[in-house]
Amino acid sequence: VQLQASGGGSVKAGGSLRLSCVASSAFTIDRMAWYRQAPGKQRELVASITRAGTTNYKDFAKGRFIISRDNAKNTIYLQMNSLKPEDTAVYYCAARPAGQVDYDYWGQGTLVTVSS
Repeated sequence: VQLQASGGGSVKAGGSLRLSCVASSAFTIDRMAWYRQAPGKQRELVASITRAGTTNYKDFAKGRFIISRDNAKNTIYLQMNSLKPEDTAVYYCAARPAGQVDYDYWGQGTLVTVSS
């Protein structure tokens, strides 16, 4: 399974961006997620979504970010609103096969830069 993330860019604080991640094949994939890694920090989970549409958000993403999924297109999205400078990071999409604990598949990352 190959993942292709896109949609990153530069935006001012308070702005919005929408990230997309397309999977080459999602036949065995259940949960998909967005992670991010800021400069000098560890990679962290942003949000995840199952094939059935069950979502999970980290606290910093609640109320500002929305994860969604189009199973017909093998695509997940991350709508990011009210962006803050601390949201600046490389955002990665990840996919986890059904029954697995770890995310086995990762996209190449897309850079989001939020200026004040």
